[in-house]
Amino acid sequence: MKETVFYAELTWPEAEARIAAGAPVFLPLGATEQHGRHMALNVDVAVPTAISARAAARTGGLVLPAVAYGNRSQPKTGGGRGFPGTLNLTAHTFSLVVRDVICELYRQKVRKIVTVNGHYENIAPTIEGIELALDAIGRDRAGELVILRVDHWEMVRPETLDRIFPDGYPGIELEHASVLETSMMMALRPDLVDLSRAIHDGPACFLPYDRYPRPAEEVPSSGVLSLTQGSSAEKGEWLLADCAAGIVEMIEREFGEMAVRCHPEGASTPSTTPVTSVKVL
Repeated sequence: MKETVFYAELTWPEAEARIAAGAPVFLPLGATEQHGRHMALNVDVAVPTAISARAAARTGGLVLPAVAYGNRSQPKTGGGRGFPGTLNLTAHTFSLVVRDVICELYRQKVRKIVTVNGHYENIAPTIEGIELALDAIGRDRAGELVILRVDHWEMVRPETLDRIFPDGYPGIELEHASVLETSMMMALRPDLVDLSRAIHDGPACFLPYDRYPRPAEEVPSSGVLSLTQGSSAEKGEWLLADCAAGIVEMIEREFGEMAVRCHPEGASTPSTTPVTSVKVL
């Protein structure tokens, strides 16, 4: 059997055997969205996929191909539709994709599912997709099915944020294409980051309401909602380590003895790092 965490790299008998052995299955949820002039459009795919892979390697899990298109980018969290490159799905469409993937996994006898979100606007439609899947499967028939939903940034420990932002954390909404995402991409894919192209025209200062259809004028022209100064691969590794450890802890807690009947040879011992703000459905 191939020693890979990526579901799509297996043959069907290998996938069937891993699932039968109890592998938790990770579904990264991302977007194709602008991330400033200094980063590629695939940040919201690359980060949750990498975090899922790290957690899967420590829990005997499998990582599905990511959903690479996200719910509509919004000005206050992603810059909105005013930037070339961003490809949006409606919330309804995104929810149906999540629903259908979960239903297909259930049909394949997967009973432990973890959705790992990397795009802020996906939160509500992911929840709706999970609820629709449970409706479609039948809540009285779901049996041993457990679905865990997590936004990767919720796994970052407060002490890590204090190290990165000694003057105060601006909040995840304004961190779009800023220090957190830039640092993680510098650790994961430095070839897709060019800080020399960053324009420091933030942070954004939004009005306390939304207006349609005119784009929000408060969005910096760079597409970066806060600042990129202080980004580093080292900080990215701190963040990625927290995220993977937090998800491992979540899986150990929620799946218990079901979690790791198929640990790949050589997998490391799961961390006991405390988890904060876990969202479990």
